Amino acid sequence: MRFRHPDGSTVHLAYCTNVHPAETLDGVLAQLRDHCEPVRRRLGRDRLGIGLWLARDAAHSLTADPASLRALRAELDHRGLEVVTLNGFPYEGFGADAVKYRVYQPDWTRPERLAHTTDLAHLLAALLPEDVAEGSVSTLPLAWRTGWTAKSAATAHTALATLAGRLDALEELTGKSIRIGLEPEPGCTVETVADAVAALTAAPGVRSRRIGVCLDTCHVATSFEDPRTALDSLAAAGITVPKAQLSAALHAEHPHLPEVRAALAAFAEPRFLHQTRTRTAAGLRGTDDLPEALATPNPGPGEDAGAEPGDGSRGAPEAGGPGLPDATPWRAHFHVPLHAPPAPPLASTLPVLRDTLALLVGGPHPRTRHLEVETYTWQVLPPDRRPRTRARLADGIAAELTLARDLLTDLGLKELP
Repeated sequence: MRFRHPDGSTVHLAYCTNVHPAETLDGVLAQLRDHCEPVRRRLGRDRLGIGLWLARDAAHSLTADPASLRALRAELDHRGLEVVTLNGFPYEGFGADAVKYRVYQPDWTRPERLAHTTDLAHLLAALLPEDVAEGSVSTLPLAWRTGWTAKSAATAHTALATLAGRLDALEELTGKSIRIGLEPEPGCTVETVADAVAALTAAPGVRSRRIGVCLDTCHVATSFEDPRTALDSLAAAGITVPKAQLSAALHAEHPHLPEVRAALAAFAEPRFLHQTRTRTAAGLRGTDDLPEALATPNPGPGEDAGAEPGDGSRGAPEAGGPGLPDATPWRAHFHVPLHAPPAPPLASTLPVLRDTLALLVGGPHPRTRHLEVETYTWQVLPPDRRPRTRARLADGIAAELTLARDLLTDLGLKELP
């Protein structure tokens, strides 16, 4: 979906296909037929943007066989789909029964990560519509935090600098500009936007127009970051936002109440990590997963009372720490459907998404032109909220995109045919 910003530029809205992951090229082609085209038809659009996730094997097949890449481009055109952004965060196995910490491997200290991201950039340059000159690829925020050293950071910075040089050469060859966005995520080396600023400004040769930040609104909310402060810090450091992911986290206002804890327990599941955070007088506290937070003894509403707001920049304990105080609200990294927040006593962080989106595209010029709805957790929602058929899933994704479209038009953007 395309929108005209009041300044005359085009803003693209897509949804990410990691919600129905496929490891092979045949699986990707089946996605387009079984899921993406039905979503487009429900929206009544001739053209729909998708944020394509290409696992390692699928990307390798396309890189090794130019005919397959041409066939994918033709299939996208045939089904009324277009690609201006790729999700390069998961490397493989995103549809496994247990993903958890595996999603952070290989990290940016490993040559496989550089090679895969380079491949994705070349593929995206070939898949971009003829009238679009710029593409974006989101990637993991360097690594999971444990075991990270100064040597790790130096290795990752060298890899990113190498990538930036390759992207410069790619534009000279193709005329297509591909930019990369590190995606801050709770528990990672780069957990917050503040961490991203520190990492990118400390890396020689990395702070270029090629390497910026992918802002995920679920992650911003989970870490209790203030969107305006986060975006102002990026602007002050000269760091771009190649793309933003529109997503909402799980919010519990009163986690000490038994009924709230019971409602949260319905979202504890074995496939993905759901990092959980709370903001206390001592700073940000957290656990690596929702079950860890729920397993802690309930200290009652008196503990950490009187917590003062903070910027949420750091403070999550290492795994195996004492767990979360429950006198202040909790937020969990569980991407809940944008249009369907959980029933009380829980809520979603959709207000954070609204505020962030207004700052990103509601001003005189857009701060990013690539927006991607990324709710990959449909099949791990509590059973009574989980879509049981392809048709129901397509209905839900279309409803999310409709909400995102309405938010954009409310900000003065005009939907294009």
